Parts: sequence; structure tokens; C-alpha cells
Amino acid sequence: MAKILREGASYTQRDIVDILSEFSAFKDRVIKKFKDLSRELEGKANEHELWVNVYLISNDYAEEVTGKRLKLHEQMQKNIS
Repeated sequence: MAKILREGASYTQRDIVDILSEFSAFKDRVIKKFKDLSRELEGKANEHELWVNVYLISNDYAEEVTGKRLKLHEQMQKNIS
């Protein structure tokens, strides 16, 4: 999405609000996951579990970004057609 924004594509105010709300929702989910993770690891010295959970969070993010890019690409193709 950032690459498309940098390329000079024009967006309406509604588009920008949607982008910001999606980011905010994602940020809230990540914060919640890290809080849950910190509670789970409280008092434990298990670094492996921490890295596994960080990997899972980043994997979720990558899948989410890929899905959004596909949707955006499909919408752009529809708009061009």
C-alpha cells in the first residue's frame, strides 16, 4: 500500500480514513497479542516461546498485507476495465 501511495495515486478522504482505520485496527490487535504474550511468559525464562510467538504475529501480518494487496490489485483492475 505504501508503494502505491508514493507513486502519486490520488485517494479520496474516505480512502485515507479507511487506510488509517485498518492500520489502527491492526495496531490494536498486535498490542493485544503482545500483552497476552507477556502475561503468558511472565515469570518464565523461555526465550524460544517468545520468538515462536513473535514469528506467528509477523506471519499473521504478512498474510494480512498480502490479502489486502490482492484486493487492492483486483479493485484497480476492475477500475481500469
